[in-house]
Amino acid sequence: MVFWEGYVSDEAMGTFAPIVVYWVYAGFYQVLPPLENYRLHTKKEEEEKNLVPLKAVVRGVLLQQLVQATVAQALFMLTSNVSSSGITVQPSVPVQIVQVVVAMLVMDTWQYFVHRYMHQNTFLYRHIHSQHHRLVVPYAIGALYNHPLEGLLLDTLGGAISFLVAGMTARTAVIFFCFAVIKTVDDHCGLWLPGNIFHLLFQNNTAYHDIHHQLQGTKFNYSQPFFPIWDKLLGTHMPYTLVKRPKGGFEARLKKDFGGHSQCLTNAAAGIP
Repeated sequence: MVFWEGYVSDEAMGTFAPIVVYWVYAGFYQVLPPLENYRLHTKKEEEEKNLVPLKAVVRGVLLQQLVQATVAQALFMLTSNVSSSGITVQPSVPVQIVQVVVAMLVMDTWQYFVHRYMHQNTFLYRHIHSQHHRLVVPYAIGALYNHPLEGLLLDTLGGAISFLVAGMTARTAVIFFCFAVIKTVDDHCGLWLPGNIFHLLFQNNTAYHDIHHQLQGTKFNYSQPFFPIWDKLLGTHMPYTLVKRPKGGFEARLKKDFGGHSQCLTNAAAGIP
């Protein structure tokens, strides 16, 4: 029994709940004060380095979510498992937990290899993936700011494949997709807040992904959104140290000298991976 049963179908919840959760959770970060003592980059850096205004980011996210909702609704209609009495057959809780873990691993695998290829292929980076990296300093609302084709391939298709491979119902998918959205937003929030459970439970967290957005780290830390498994197995894991800045806040600092890999901001904006 879930709180929406009898009011909204599982399929509708699976389609629209992740969108609502995205804007509520990202909006929470957006309305917070500057919190300079917990930022990985100063507010001034965010304003100076980012190459796209907030309004354009919001439009881009809404476009991606429109495509996601359309695909999700079609997917749920095709895979609906409703009995003759009109009741969805729901597996036991242990089975659902296994399904969610499987979906997490499948999503990580899909996103790692697609994401990495978009960096290694100059054409794809220049014309598609560089749009996401216009946010040199990530923030929560920009978590799903991507080129529409990337949004379709990386997130929407990745989510669909995870759902199908795991064999979950629409009701279980509500939990998985909402959790994946919250985790993705948190990874882009740019804040290292004390007691953040994602920082305690996941190595792949806000600071980990911040390394990837730094101009010297774009060829590393491709893994998202859950575990750094593929980065560690395939040599693209970049360890970092979190240090306090003299004027407040933190900095995720690469542990290796990346002088040979450094890129200027103009090159990144032009689409050079």
